Amino acid sequence: MSGAPDVRVLADAAAVRRVAAEEFSARVEAAVGARGVAFVALSGGSTPRGLNTLLADEAEPFRARVPWTRLQVFWGDERAVGPDHSDSNYRMALDTLLSRVPIPPAHVHRIVGEDPDPAQAAASYSGELRQVFAAHGRLEGGWPRFDLVILGMGPDGHTASLFPGTNAVHETSQPVVAAWVPKLHAHRITLTPPVLNRADRVVFLVTGSDKAEALAAVLEGPYQPDVYPSQVVRPTASPAIWLVDPAAAAGLTRRAAGSSSRVPP
Repeated sequence: MSGAPDVRVLADAAAVRRVAAEEFSARVEAAVGARGVAFVALSGGSTPRGLNTLLADEAEPFRARVPWTRLQVFWGDERAVGPDHSDSNYRMALDTLLSRVPIPPAHVHRIVGEDPDPAQAAASYSGELRQVFAAHGRLEGGWPRFDLVILGMGPDGHTASLFPGTNAVHETSQPVVAAWVPKLHAHRITLTPPVLNRADRVVFLVTGSDKAEALAAVLEGPYQPDVYPSQVVRPTASPAIWLVDPAAAAGLTRRAAGSSSRVPP
């Protein structure tokens, strides 16, 4: 691991979205400036939805800053549903961001959640990742290297579709797997820890009091990834950034939040 997580307790959920939008814009600008292309993995969830809306807002500076035509967009995970389904992470991103910015359709790489064979959908996405990343020199030892991965965290400590007690938490050989999640009685297709941990930057967005217990356990408690899968995300390039609001941070101690965090006095 590259170092202790960079935990930033911000004023409210709106501040979380704004700092996330700044991080998104800066990372994409830097990657495009260095290599002419940026690779980003988007997330589902309510807080990432707000981030997407902010990025696409013409009244905000972020939309004009991001070089959308040079962006290659992927997803951290997807439900086993079609692209028009209300539960689809792809549909959420399309409605809130991708249909509102000038990104080429060929640069949008969705997971085919409607495939009747989730394992085949995962294998197909693994192949697409390798092909696109290899074409731009971002495949390292067979693993894609993202410039930015946006993640959320559930009240149970899951992230992407790495759920407590599932084999996906310990996957080491494949970049994408189809995980059966008993509590949901459904398959989820997800990027795996080796991919998440190779990203240049990982940013967690966590808001709401229902996340407080899990957040404290993930950041302060013993290492139990089968109980709190978010703990398995330990990037090697730079510390993960955790952008959290006061409600989510209620269980954190000042020491655990770290000297760089924005902890209210």
